[in-house]
Amino acid sequence: MGEGGEGRSPPALSLNAVSLNEEDRRYLAEALTLAERARGHTHPNPLVGALIVKEGRVLGEGFHPRAGEPHAEVFALRQAGEAARGATAYVSLEPCDHTGRTPPCSLALIQAGVRRVVVAARDPNPKARGGLERLRAAGVEVVHAGWEDEVKAQNLAFFTAVEKGRPFVRLKVAATLDGRVADHEGKSQWITGPEARAVGHAFRQSCAAVAVGVGTVLADNPRLNVRAPDWRPFPWMRVPPPKIEPWKVVFDTEARTPPGARIFAGGRVLILAGEGAPKDRVEALRAAGAEVVLLPRDAAGRVELRAALAAIFARGLNGLLVEGGPRLAGAFLAAGLVDRVSYFLAPRLLGEGRGAFSGFTPGLEGAPRLLVRRREALGEDLWMEAELEAS
Repeated sequence: MGEGGEGRSPPALSLNAVSLNEEDRRYLAEALTLAERARGHTHPNPLVGALIVKEGRVLGEGFHPRAGEPHAEVFALRQAGEAARGATAYVSLEPCDHTGRTPPCSLALIQAGVRRVVVAARDPNPKARGGLERLRAAGVEVVHAGWEDEVKAQNLAFFTAVEKGRPFVRLKVAATLDGRVADHEGKSQWITGPEARAVGHAFRQSCAAVAVGVGTVLADNPRLNVRAPDWRPFPWMRVPPPKIEPWKVVFDTEARTPPGARIFAGGRVLILAGEGAPKDRVEALRAAGAEVVLLPRDAAGRVELRAALAAIFARGLNGLLVEGGPRLAGAFLAAGLVDRVSYFLAPRLLGEGRGAFSGFTPGLEGAPRLLVRRREALGEDLWMEAELEAS
């Protein structure tokens, strides 16, 4: 299992490329299910699960709980003990082959005397991969299942961070049928129903950080915490993970966030202000408990988005949920920095009001197309998951 880093996807390898039998598929699927037990807790590392199986009996199982702690394979081997000798290990992501905060998992499997290792997908991180080659060189039978699509879907933030060297960005929008996210007075609570909001809370925990613009803080005074998440976006999950709060990020060029705002009620707060922001406001926010980072401004005088993402990424946060408002959403779209759109459409009409995106004017010819990956009714609302089609 690897940690964050840049690099290309690994080349396809044929390592004992045989068809999986039914038992292999069952245990490998269970490894992906185990991985989900730490969703939201492992950033910047991926979710990984592992099992040790011999003669149809599970001897040990484990998942990676958080960065800095042992990897999934180590927990499974500890549980199996000496019985792991001659067993098969099922791992959702290639065992790491480097010494980072923990020793290489490939070496741990070899030393435990495991006979066979079945992995769902290769590790995309060039600093960590190579475990399959080490295992094979040591005489361990290695099976690469080729479940890259499934594992990438489970670990979108990790794979995006490795590929692009920045956080994965999910844009969440809750709008009426006529595209309004607030009425003519700026009121937006609540446009969608409780079912849609519960799915949104699952996305909050699954991302390392949730972001809004200062306009949203001033208008709505949100908590940005996790409350009663509905985990249906994550099909491998069987046991809900422990609750954890994401970092709360505010794009606030002039440091206008009130020190008494509700975002300070719990969790870590990161204010991204522009260079030259009023010093008294910056110091007041720091006194309230926020980390304030002063960043370059773009041509419009606002915080430069790529510099903002770099600051977020430098703190080990490889996933960002952008929740609002319209100007921040429009800026991310205009900059081409959105990886996934989670759109919740409510059967209501507001007429005059605030549109979902501000400052995003690609024109009809340049309008990006969305590839819809999921459509689902949530109460009276419609939920769509989509990614932007590559230009």
